[in-house]
Amino acid sequence: MSDLTGKRYVVTGAASGIGHAVAEKLIKAGAEVTSLDRNDPTAPVARHIRVDLADPDSIDAALEQLDGEYDALLNVAGVPGTVSGPIVFAINTLAMRKLAEAFLERLVPGGSVVVVSSTAGFAWPQRLATIREFLATDTYEEGAEWFAAHPQEGNAYNFSKECSTVYVHAMGLAFHEMGFRINAVLPGPVQTPILEDFRETMGEDTIDGLATLLGRHGTPEDIAGVVVFLASDEARWINGEAVGVDGGIGGAVLAGNVPVPEF
Repeated sequence: MSDLTGKRYVVTGAASGIGHAVAEKLIKAGAEVTSLDRNDPTAPVARHIRVDLADPDSIDAALEQLDGEYDALLNVAGVPGTVSGPIVFAINTLAMRKLAEAFLERLVPGGSVVVVSSTAGFAWPQRLATIREFLATDTYEEGAEWFAAHPQEGNAYNFSKECSTVYVHAMGLAFHEMGFRINAVLPGPVQTPILEDFRETMGEDTIDGLATLLGRHGTPEDIAGVVVFLASDEARWINGEAVGVDGGIGGAVLAGNVPVPEF
């Protein structure tokens, strides 16, 4: 991997799972990493700022503590569908959007935002009109009000990731016009502490069936490498894209080789 000495990154969710793997990978390459998380990270980050992503005031306070410019924001933090719907949407979507747009003032020229979304949001084309209604809201608070007024069928986690993926697609050109990039990574099931939550909300047969088909679940390191790549100069012409990192199951579903998972 490239030498990242002198580069500065902010990683949300760096205290565990994929975020931890991303932070460690960046640090090993020489980068300076600032963690945004409600828990303390174990990776040797340069700085940790505690934040509650379900609270916009807490996000504002965390942003005020950041200094200077950064090469990328890596938006990894997320919660599963076992948490209440409004909290899931707040952390997975509203906080992601608020931070991404706040970094338009904090990125170096050519800098980028990477969002960890999910293959669980694969059904976004069927809800695109509704998602675009949400995206027409301007603020965290307006988005929360919209979600409360427009309850969606199914798992709030899936909808939150549908919105996150569409946001990235929709904002690519806007980021480009300002000299930046934004991309998403879409993991399938990953061996992290919240995998048990996904078994509960998406069904053991679905989650375990994917592991049987592929031979294993993904690891945080499998995902971290793609996150770091998309944030790097080597990915400078990738923008507004959602990259599936799921061992091949997404392509098999699109090709009709395996049935669509029921979440």
